[in-house]
Amino acid sequence: MGNICVKKNDHEQNMLQTNIRDNPEITIDTTMSGDSGVESGNGGISQLHERQRYPNCAPNTPIPTFTSDGIRQSNNCLKIVVALYPYNARDQGDLSFRKGDRLGILDDSDPDWWHACHITNQQNGYVPRNYVAPEKTVESEDWFFGRVSRKEAEKMLMLPSNPRGAFLIRNCEQTSESRSILISGAYSLSIKDWEHQKGDHVKHYKIKAMDNGGFYVTTRKTFVTLQELVAYYSEGANGLCHKLTIPCPKPKPHLWDLSPDTRDEWEIPRSSLQLIRKLGSGNFGDVWYGKWKGTTEVAVKTLKSGTMAPSAFLQEATIMKKFRHEKLVSLFAVCSKEEPILIVTEYMVNGSLLDYLRNKEGKNLRLHALIDMAAQIASGMAYLEREQLIHRDLAARNILVGDNNIVKVADFGLARIIEDSEYTARQGAKFPIKWTAPEAALLGRFSIKSDVWSYGILLYELITHGQVPYPGMHNREVIEQVERGYRMPKPTNCECPDSVYTKMIECWDADPDRRPTFEFLFGFFDDYFVSTEPSYRNAEDF
Repeated sequence: MGNICVKKNDHEQNMLQTNIRDNPEITIDTTMSGDSGVESGNGGISQLHERQRYPNCAPNTPIPTFTSDGIRQSNNCLKIVVALYPYNARDQGDLSFRKGDRLGILDDSDPDWWHACHITNQQNGYVPRNYVAPEKTVESEDWFFGRVSRKEAEKMLMLPSNPRGAFLIRNCEQTSESRSILISGAYSLSIKDWEHQKGDHVKHYKIKAMDNGGFYVTTRKTFVTLQELVAYYSEGANGLCHKLTIPCPKPKPHLWDLSPDTRDEWEIPRSSLQLIRKLGSGNFGDVWYGKWKGTTEVAVKTLKSGTMAPSAFLQEATIMKKFRHEKLVSLFAVCSKEEPILIVTEYMVNGSLLDYLRNKEGKNLRLHALIDMAAQIASGMAYLEREQLIHRDLAARNILVGDNNIVKVADFGLARIIEDSEYTARQGAKFPIKWTAPEAALLGRFSIKSDVWSYGILLYELITHGQVPYPGMHNREVIEQVERGYRMPKPTNCECPDSVYTKMIECWDADPDRRPTFEFLFGFFDDYFVSTEPSYRNAEDF
């Protein structure tokens, strides 16, 4: 998509000129050489000087130049984006903005953080790339969700706060060989509806593209843009199940780093952390709710002295920092130069899944929500499976819960380096026996397949709302009985479908190679509630 020319009003023009006058690094030149927008003679800012100011720009990227007419790019107009969400600066180098603010992009070479200038107040700094979109594009619309699957769309639209007619437009997906593939350039319209017999549910319509670039849901009415389509169906149903009322609220995208500076230099000063409230305690330390630089909510794990060697921890943490997945708790930073070692991660508001399942809110979760959690956990573990990383301590206590029953896998990779007999594979060691596969507990053979065994135990915790596995049995008895072929029976004091129990049994196969993959388990639970409705509705049906 090409850059967009800036049409500035008088206020913006004055702000630009004031900013230029007050900045000693910028000189003003009112003479231009031709129409290219490149300053002539000694006026303006030299390209060499600008390369020094914006060292991350690619060699062939036009450098922004400042003139008395405002901000321009050499040989091109400045790329303008609009803020999709509000953002409060976390560090000195960040730029605060409100939803809807217009920003000029000075450097977009970084995949996560762009250097931008606020069009109105002329402040500049780094902004999260996934918080902005090019101005006057489909991506900048509140109702456009991009690469969101059908199931994710249904989950968001079905939130109780959404009224009938809440909607979103997303990239269309196509099912091929039991896998859903998102198709770029093709779109789907998803609408929350209500019927007496079915209650709240979601209907989906394909938005078909025309050869001339237009769009339509039904051949009776075509549109030049998606914006026109949305405006038309917001006036009345016109063949849809209901008129479009409000865009589905769009959740803020995840930020993988505390700031641009901490992405590569993530050993941070202890003084930048404020520990506010203890969230829990374990064998190896405490977990605190805190803030980084007084701006950003974080979880801080303090490890007891001697829990792990700092050198081993740094080596493992370096690996952990590289892994990014929406269902893994993000590692933000560490304090490892002295003990106790501090691990700084994203904060999940509802704590551990085990505690959540046992409290009032968790006890009210129905099967549909529990199955969705099982799918989310399997999704995160499938990512570790693809990356050939072993968790070693998969259990409900190591799954964290956020808003709207979002769950993420935590502490992946840490169990391998904790210097304690309960987690170290050495002769005579003890393990969290009830969650550990027999080949790992007896022989120290950890693999992704031993994680699958643990996932089966986690399924038991989910379905029973946090009951302790192997009730009434101590660890030695569990090892002996499991070796003889004993497996926990199907729980009877809760809703546990036969199909779910069958998956538990498959996870507990004595032969690790016969246990399912996490990729398979994710597909099974993600598709567990298969709708009997057609995949897409036709507007002519209404």
